[in-house]
Amino acid sequence: MTNPTLHLAQSDAPFCEKPEQSFTLPARFYLDDDIYQCEKDAIFYQSWWYAGHISQLPRAGDYLTTAIDEQSVFIVRDKNNALNAFYNVCQHRGHELVDGTGHANVIVCPYHAWSYDLDGSLVGARNTAKMAGFSKCDFSLKPVRVEVFCGLVFINLDDKAIALAEQAAGLEQEIRQYCPTVDDLQFAQRDQYQVASNWKVMIDNFLECYHCHTAHRDFVNLVDMESYRSIPNGIYSSHISNAVKSTDNTAFQFEKGDVDFGYAGWFLWPNITLWAYPGEPNLSVLQMIPDGAGRTIEYQDWFVPNGKPSAQLTDAMVYQKDVLQPEDISLCESVQRGLKSRGYNQGRFVVDSDHSELSEHAVHHFQQMVVSALGARLQPDNPS
Repeated sequence: MTNPTLHLAQSDAPFCEKPEQSFTLPARFYLDDDIYQCEKDAIFYQSWWYAGHISQLPRAGDYLTTAIDEQSVFIVRDKNNALNAFYNVCQHRGHELVDGTGHANVIVCPYHAWSYDLDGSLVGARNTAKMAGFSKCDFSLKPVRVEVFCGLVFINLDDKAIALAEQAAGLEQEIRQYCPTVDDLQFAQRDQYQVASNWKVMIDNFLECYHCHTAHRDFVNLVDMESYRSIPNGIYSSHISNAVKSTDNTAFQFEKGDVDFGYAGWFLWPNITLWAYPGEPNLSVLQMIPDGAGRTIEYQDWFVPNGKPSAQLTDAMVYQKDVLQPEDISLCESVQRGLKSRGYNQGRFVVDSDHSELSEHAVHHFQQMVVSALGARLQPDNPS
């Protein structure tokens, strides 16, 4: 049975293929728990999910964990230097195996001490040697797809998923253009935020700079807005300014680095954004993790040379954490409250023919991906 909330209601205006003609998604797409439940299966369980960075797994036995809703997964480097990912659950009685990050030569369940090699095979199960019909090879850990992309580790619960590098063709080249030393970066720190907003509100907000002049005065003092452009491309979009206004600005001070640009950012479906600030080499990942229909957990992971931020990069990180993020979080939480109002259901995308820094075409691109993934019908059957 299809979910009726996914389809056009009598009170809805059409969501059209052309952004300049389209209304936005109806408010219920950001509020309805049934739609959130659909998103888990249709989006998150079938997409590449950011889990961490290879610098967090330098040795055999190093592991890290991540969770896609209730599906916990751990990634571990094995004795052949390969990365393996497994559902984080013992095959005996379902106890979780590991938590957070750590190191183990053998993965041992804390419940009954069943033990697993780093390739997922069961190597020890107490008191089973004389059990009829019991074979260790029947109880290996269940594998999960894992890939490395520009040093970032991704997993996918869909074992038939197309490789991320193929789905996001062109993105790696862009990242390396603005951060040529991306392979030399290491994990530095994680900042966490609790946001009273739907995850899609936060993606929508990243995907346009229509709000930047009014809400991010330090950012527009840093970045040349006239050269800022948003370019959708398949499952990602680029948000790049080719110049800075001044190295001495109100956001943070820096010296120009190896690549002369203002700011480079990317959205990668379904729920991460990547950032490269001007100055010394750096890359960060901001991940929006749904925590129900109306809340989001944000992680921002920073990657810098040797994993140790310089004074310059520390200033950029402090600006992001103490200024830009609070500004965006306040905006998104206000939108989430406003979406509950009886006085609002849909708005119009503001789109200009030049796709300037004020255009919202990239927001439409993202919302169109949501509609497609959910199989929603938001256009009239016979549009005029």
